[in-house]
Amino acid sequence: MPHVIVQNCCNDASCVPECPVDCIHPTPDEPDYATAEMLYIDPDVCIDCGACIDACPVSAITTDYELTAEMAPFETMNADYYEAVGSAADRDHPFTDPRIGRKRPSSDAETLRVAVVGAGAAGHYVVSELQHRIDVRATIDVYERLPETGGLVRFGVAPDHADTKKVQEQFAKSRKQSGVTTHLGVRVGEDVTHEDLARSHHAVVYAVGSLHGRELGLPGADLPGVTAAADFVAWYNGHPDFAGRTVDLSHERVVVLGNGNVALDVARILTADPETFTGTDMTDEALAALRDSRVREVVILARRGPEHAAFTAPELVGLARTVPVVVEPGDLSASGSAGEPTDEQARFYRAQKLALLQSLPADAGPDGRRVVLRFGTPPTAITASDGALTVAFDDHGAPSELACGAVLPSIGLRGTSVPGVPYDEGTGTIPNADGRVLGPDGAALPGVYVAGWCKRGPTGVIGTNRYDARGTVDALIADFHAGLLSAPSAS
Repeated sequence: MPHVIVQNCCNDASCVPECPVDCIHPTPDEPDYATAEMLYIDPDVCIDCGACIDACPVSAITTDYELTAEMAPFETMNADYYEAVGSAADRDHPFTDPRIGRKRPSSDAETLRVAVVGAGAAGHYVVSELQHRIDVRATIDVYERLPETGGLVRFGVAPDHADTKKVQEQFAKSRKQSGVTTHLGVRVGEDVTHEDLARSHHAVVYAVGSLHGRELGLPGADLPGVTAAADFVAWYNGHPDFAGRTVDLSHERVVVLGNGNVALDVARILTADPETFTGTDMTDEALAALRDSRVREVVILARRGPEHAAFTAPELVGLARTVPVVVEPGDLSASGSAGEPTDEQARFYRAQKLALLQSLPADAGPDGRRVVLRFGTPPTAITASDGALTVAFDDHGAPSELACGAVLPSIGLRGTSVPGVPYDEGTGTIPNADGRVLGPDGAALPGVYVAGWCKRGPTGVIGTNRYDARGTVDALIADFHAGLLSAPSAS
């Protein structure tokens, strides 16, 4: 029963036309509307979309997991109404959403049982998409190897980006729904095997994401002091896999290789006022290290020109608001080697970022911390001497060097492999077609699916995973209705 009317209803039926699945009755078109004491929400048809909550002019509707003891009588009244008149799901012609042509299953239809491995954004959107389908009843087991949920939303988003992290509140609501069980601290391949999950569920969806940075592939990449930017982010956000790590912040300069959003994020963390992070998800250990830090300058080396800048415009604006950001005019004048994008949106984004870069100063002055953006300066090697590191790079055809205390490669992430599940070492993903995991022969493995970064690679933003999950769930449910999924043989 995802939604319940829990107080005297005004009966103006504002909620009725907003409901996409026609689950609120009686409607103004039904004969008993005129004498109804209140309206009622059909528990077998409601898809928990929240449209009625927004439409109710008297805030009379809540979700079943937010019910208080005082609201319990209304839950009973709602259930009694549909016990008396019958649910649309039990009628000879169950409700069909005219927009998508999906029908509610009959009351005796088999319940789909799904295991979702990974409780980050991708996993939660898979759960949400399953919950919002009207053509299937599903129970869901979520397995997470860490002691808390959130994935990279929790451990990858900057600790002071609290608004972005609020999406976890929606994730929590999905987990609280009836039919969802969350298992924390469970490692697939150790505590439970893929075969165990496959036997006890119709389908297993892997949404294990990408955590570790890609290999740098430069001489000296394995030297102490060279730490993947992704690992650095996980460390200051308190990821348990990275507890106790140390990053040398005793030198005045840190060099970041690569210029995506993560690169700008770590540059901002290293140069911002440490007190900015008090009371956030940042660990006490990391906060203490930043307070003692001697870093005054972060240099971001990008292999290609500014026309290929990987960061987004909002990320650059956010960085420039926090700390002086400078770019050498010579780097900008070297742009234009790439052809003009054919896509109109791509042209817009390129022009927008170039305009922002051209507005940055060439010099922030001798005092204070700063971030320096360099373009067309591919690194060639890293060496160590006298407790410091040196990054050699090609400065527009001329060899150059930068001394620093730490090097943070930020060149992308690599997907996570799972014991018993195919894995493509070349792409760092689980091989699949439309979310269906492929075996060594290229054929789809029945009942095995994938979503998120381990499906498509580490691309997009948090919300991208919703559309990605929808495609996977569409494939899964189509296979279920086609009889292609084996029934669970164990609970």
